Amino acid sequence: MDFKAQIKQGIPDELPLLKKYDTSVSHAPKRKDILSEGEKKLALKNALRYFEKKHHPILIKEFAKELDDYGRIYMLRFRPEYEMYARPINEYPGGSVQARSIMLMIQNNLDPAVAQHPHELITYGGNGGVFSNWAQYLLTMRYLSEMTDEQTLVMYSGHPMGVFPSHKDAPRVVVTNGMMIPNYSKPDDWEKYNALGVTQYGQMTAGSYMYIGPQGIVHGTTITVLNAVRKITKKGASLKGKLFLTAGLGGMSGAQPKAGNIAGVISVTAEVNKDATYKRHQQGWVDEVFDDLNELCERVKKAKAEKKWFL
Repeated sequence: MDFKAQIKQGIPDELPLLKKYDTSVSHAPKRKDILSEGEKKLALKNALRYFEKKHHPILIKEFAKELDDYGRIYMLRFRPEYEMYARPINEYPGGSVQARSIMLMIQNNLDPAVAQHPHELITYGGNGGVFSNWAQYLLTMRYLSEMTDEQTLVMYSGHPMGVFPSHKDAPRVVVTNGMMIPNYSKPDDWEKYNALGVTQYGQMTAGSYMYIGPQGIVHGTTITVLNAVRKITKKGASLKGKLFLTAGLGGMSGAQPKAGNIAGVISVTAEVNKDATYKRHQQGWVDEVFDDLNELCERVKKAKAEKKWFL
């Protein structure tokens, strides 16, 4: 089955084969085991609603194991076989150019070169989800392939609620994420409702399909670094040799070392996730990688002495 046919199929009638756990991509950490036994049953019911009853005996055991292993039900069996990246717009099926452009944006958000935890549908920020599970992805892509320019798809935290009649000047997609009652919006509330499959935290651009990576905040981060350095230097003094120490290379954080280079300071960015570190290095956001603190200190001393902040 070619790419367009797979998109138009949505959730397949026959269960796809189970997939092996792919260690070549960064995976989300196991989430809190926060649900009661009754809530776990509800989470399974919420997950099974996407599938025909004939598949429930197999999927309920599988989803229960995912909930136990990961703290979430991702429906990993249904992750597509095709390569995930933003294709040219004419390679997507459908009569609406606007709807096809949204498919392109969704796939860009889930591209392993872009997404922080692509198999868990998380683009950035540790929990910024495009969808809660792969069934939602498959259904949404199918609906987009069927839409006209006089319809609107309504999304609620990754869940496609339906395609409604509208008009050509209306939005093709209306998206909302993370709708919470203020008195029930503590971190553990977020964890619980995300695990139940009824809400997700889409961050600012993951759940709205508009993520563009570290480039989106390079300018603001550079200005922040420049203003911070100006506060500790005399007016007109050179910024060279100043040390900018920060942390985080996941999601949009590749902007931090690049901003340091643009500002002309020496920047050191700590990161505990080796996969994230080497991804940013490969993409050119990071100039050098050190896993030995003593070597790093010597490199910083050399850079300060030479007032040369990168190779």
